[in-house]
Amino acid sequence: MLTIATATWGSAFIAGKFAVQSFEPSTVAFLRFLGAAVLLFPIMWMMEKKQIKPTLKDYGLFAVLGLTGIALYNIFFFLASKHAPVIKSSIFIASNPVLIVILSGIFLKETISRNNIIGMIIALTGVTFIITDGHLLSLLTLGFEPIDFVLIGAVISWALYSVVGKIVLKKFSAVVSTTYAVAFGTIMLLPFALMETTWQDVQHASFDAWVAIIHMSVFVTVISFVMYYNGIKEVGAAKASIFINVMPLSAVIMATLFLGEKLTWAHGVGAALVLSGVYIGTNTKKWFVSKKKTHHVAS
Repeated sequence: MLTIATATWGSAFIAGKFAVQSFEPSTVAFLRFLGAAVLLFPIMWMMEKKQIKPTLKDYGLFAVLGLTGIALYNIFFFLASKHAPVIKSSIFIASNPVLIVILSGIFLKETISRNNIIGMIIALTGVTFIITDGHLLSLLTLGFEPIDFVLIGAVISWALYSVVGKIVLKKFSAVVSTTYAVAFGTIMLLPFALMETTWQDVQHASFDAWVAIIHMSVFVTVISFVMYYNGIKEVGAAKASIFINVMPLSAVIMATLFLGEKLTWAHGVGAALVLSGVYIGTNTKKWFVSKKKTHHVAS
């Protein structure tokens, strides 16, 4: 479930290429989540007939989810896509699992196992291999620029979204959590969309742009977000975060198929490392298990 969800997120890179040809970044994000909200509320009402009534504090947590994972992350991500080198952007975003694991350990008291760390390092190495096309030393030539603060913002936003999401899921289902997060995020994105887009932009948008936005609304947002939240609930934020490394792998494969980009040997090596890292990091009973008996608190 987590593999399918994060692989689908990779298609957002392809769809985004078409969407930003007609709209500015914040507008693409707004239209994407507006469409998702329209779909999610009926789904929530059908699936959750006996809903828990959210308190003021709950709405506050939903607003935090909307701010971090929907509004801020997407603004940072699309800004970085427009102004930062692909290599640098990919490395920053691929580092998300590192911060999520750390924050999960600090705030949620989740156990950070040796396998989590080993799997994360292997998967992150694979991602780095893919985005540098095997030239790892090219990382040393990248300097620190103002746009890096935007990328750091993207990483922090998604990490907070994943960790706060785990807290919300103790009371609400994945569908309810996602629906309210998207609703709050869409409202927060509205002012930015109004500032940068005119009615003429909407009228002159290409057919491809609208298809891309619909794809991001239905598949990338509605279906995948719900699956990712269910994944967090099943295995925890730290383990689920390892699967984020599948996203750039998926993007590379789809870029090769749909955009005609060249698939290199480095992509193959990187793909193997990513999949190995995800497998090792999520199969703690089979890999690198200590022989000494230790006491664990049931989660």
